[in-house]
Amino acid sequence: MHVLLIEDDPRVADHVGKGLREAGHIVETAADGREGLLRAAAEGFDVIVLDRMLPQVDGLKILQTIRATGDATPVLILSALGDVDERIRGLRAGGDDYLPKPFALSELVARVEALGRRGPAIAEATELRSGDLAIDLLGRTVTRAGRRIDLTQREFRILEYLVRSAGRVVTRSMLLEHVWDYNFDPQTNIIDQHVSRLRQKLDRGFDTPLIETVRGTGYVVRPST
Repeated sequence: MHVLLIEDDPRVADHVGKGLREAGHIVETAADGREGLLRAAAEGFDVIVLDRMLPQVDGLKILQTIRATGDATPVLILSALGDVDERIRGLRAGGDDYLPKPFALSELVARVEALGRRGPAIAEATELRSGDLAIDLLGRTVTRAGRRIDLTQREFRILEYLVRSAGRVVTRSMLLEHVWDYNFDPQTNIIDQHVSRLRQKLDRGFDTPLIETVRGTGYVVRPST
């Protein structure tokens, strides 16, 4: 594999680079954040090994920048900051794995190879569509035929789940489990009340209803053709 190692400590860089090369990989190194960001943006790598704390440009800033460009290259973060909160920050910034210092070289090589086998992450969809309905999952907005429809958080989650399940009948129990996050008496009319209000908002001014009732079972959004 072609690996980019961004590490400002020369001893660590030499140690890691040697171990990866002995395992048969091609390793290029960058000694500071600016150089690492430029190389990551300019060249294609199979895996990036990224130090968390770097001069000039911080490791998390590098990660956020390359992810913002759509670059899904797997990234292993190395850091002396090994507590849980820092690991979470690194993973939420776009890291695929996090290895605290000090570490065993054999483990680092194994993790890099595992990331290489996994390959670039497939970007998750940020929009759902069904006919003239569009759901922006990032902005949490809904439009139908270009007209914005204001929904409550609960209504948005119901609609999102129904559209993700387009073509399948969604029972009341399924909605309660996935939207309310707890088991509830499926005979309650709380689902019907929310779906009724959601329908009023979605179908106002349109001839074709988006959500159909399957009598005695639940609801379905028919897949668009």
